[in-house]
Amino acid sequence: MTRRVAQYAYNLLLWLLLPWLMAYFLLRSAKAPAYRQRLAERLALQAIPQHALGGIVVHAVSVGEIVAATPLIKALQQHYPKLTITVTCTTPTGSARIVSSFADSVYHCYLPIDTPGAINRWLNKLQPQAVIILETELWPNLLQQCRRALIPSIVVNARLSARSARGYRRWQLFSRLALDNISLLLAQDRASARRFVALRCKGQINVCGNLKYDMALPPQLETLVTQFGQQFCGRQVWVAGSTHAGEDELLLQAYLQVKKQCPQLLLILVPRHPERFDAVALLAKQAGLSCVRRSSAEYITAATDVMLGDSMGELLAWYQLADVVFIGGSLISRGGHNPLEAMLFAKPIQSGPHVFNFATAYQWLNNASAVSWVSDVATLVHSTTQLLNNPILALHQGAAAQTLYQQHGGASYRMAQAITELLAENTSDFAVAVNSDSTSWFQRSVFAHATELSFDPVFWQQQQAVIGQSQGRNTAWFVRHNSHEFVVRHYYRGGLIGKLLQDKFSFQATLASRAMQEFALLRQLRRFNLPVPRPLAAQYQRHGLHYKSDLIIELVPQSRDLAGVLSAVGSLNDDKWQQLGALIARFHQHGVYHSDLNCHNILLDANADFWLIDFDKCALRPAGNWQQANLARLLRSLNKERSLQPTFYWQPSQWLALLQGYNQQLAG
Repeated sequence: MTRRVAQYAYNLLLWLLLPWLMAYFLLRSAKAPAYRQRLAERLALQAIPQHALGGIVVHAVSVGEIVAATPLIKALQQHYPKLTITVTCTTPTGSARIVSSFADSVYHCYLPIDTPGAINRWLNKLQPQAVIILETELWPNLLQQCRRALIPSIVVNARLSARSARGYRRWQLFSRLALDNISLLLAQDRASARRFVALRCKGQINVCGNLKYDMALPPQLETLVTQFGQQFCGRQVWVAGSTHAGEDELLLQAYLQVKKQCPQLLLILVPRHPERFDAVALLAKQAGLSCVRRSSAEYITAATDVMLGDSMGELLAWYQLADVVFIGGSLISRGGHNPLEAMLFAKPIQSGPHVFNFATAYQWLNNASAVSWVSDVATLVHSTTQLLNNPILALHQGAAAQTLYQQHGGASYRMAQAITELLAENTSDFAVAVNSDSTSWFQRSVFAHATELSFDPVFWQQQQAVIGQSQGRNTAWFVRHNSHEFVVRHYYRGGLIGKLLQDKFSFQATLASRAMQEFALLRQLRRFNLPVPRPLAAQYQRHGLHYKSDLIIELVPQSRDLAGVLSAVGSLNDDKWQQLGALIARFHQHGVYHSDLNCHNILLDANADFWLIDFDKCALRPAGNWQQANLARLLRSLNKERSLQPTFYWQPSQWLALLQGYNQQLAG
């Protein structure tokens, strides 16, 4: 199966599953009405407010990931105060947590289902500068379309167990659809980073630690702890968090035995999935235990055996009130759940043997003697009674766990630094303005407001701001405004069809239009530290089934194109030709395909440094035959100018010097 077939198969499967997925939302809504609300967002059919355009997207699937992402989101808000952070999730409980944690300080919507159409609509509506994804929410269409639109896609807090890595290799044709399109991957630990490297993930890979060690406590936590602390007064509390089917039965059996030695013991049982709340309540009743559901708001008395944590987003409070914490998903082959909340509160931790999802954290806990391993009812009873009856042992285990938590903090700071380094210049300066059929991107430092921005040469002539113009096939205007000098260029079609349609292009979505593509590519090339003009503004205007485009780029000061230098100034020495060859090789090393690499699109500035310009219809590509074709195109243009110009100071022998510089750069 080829990559293209895998893509078709993936999309076909999505379309076949889409009706069933919508039916699932409606079915879930029988118990949780929020699942049938905002269904338009699942297909990106909603309107997006103006203030959310051009910002940064952070996607966290549900409550746990949102809690982990909170310090990173707050760090990004500090780094980019002028930008709106859009926070997405996929579950109603996650949505509620976003609203309670951030209120109106972020824009929030659901991440749409990963169909090509929904993702295309969503990206074109939001037009984000970057998409940040927590952990392993690697949706192929989302990542592919980000890459095509030159929107950096950043995976943070990435973790990959050995078991998951085997699955990625087994289905590598499908996993490549995602892994080939990641710009930057920030792993939780070295083991995960090594596994992503082994899978040939194309993006840059760094290790930044685990965001969950920087946990931001929700503001309502203190109130909840105070309220229930009074109800639990004088009782020992055993919390079993994120439990699964097959574990609750064992915990209830163990509780009955432990209670004989610890008669004041209260078990707080928190199933991982809401759909199991009723079943677990029935298990407690069948065991002859007095069970109070948190959602009932019934008071916890001395006669209460079990409190069922059937409310969402309150597990942190139960952990803080616990004397002993069991982490679920570990007595069965589920792979365990996150122990970090319990570590934060210095609680003695119990876990079953199946912890491959958080292997590194549990290895640290084990090495520090900060975890009690259990495997069945007997070991649960022994461990729990030991910790409850030996408070010194429990205190030492909890303190060791908390010390580990504190040692591994700072991931949010490291991730924010890595993200800002990738996005580089002018991220916070970027703005988007949208009218009925027009979209403009611009830099606020040059155009303080959209009203200052115009792509019409007549406007700039009236302002007496035009300082020159090009003499090529289509005129480009040189303008000075607010101490900035720039080039205003309108897009025209070439060839025979250009004589008929001139500047009208067949309809494309905003992000795929000529101006926005060149603008985005220039921003990416500047992130690579390549010498290209800074993009200052771009415009997309829709006219029925056609669109028109304009671009404004920084004017390279005191520069002349290579053809003009060779025809009027004189020849370049071999060192300069080697420098040019090395520069072209740098572009090729970054996968930059220049569709029209000729001697008119190479500039020399006042310092005799080379620049490349005119990136219309250019792209980032994997290595291939196009690299040699680029060089051949440049060679043809030099030979052509030599045949046309009466004086042109270039000899074919100098091409060898350029190739020497090119090959030396590639050799490293």
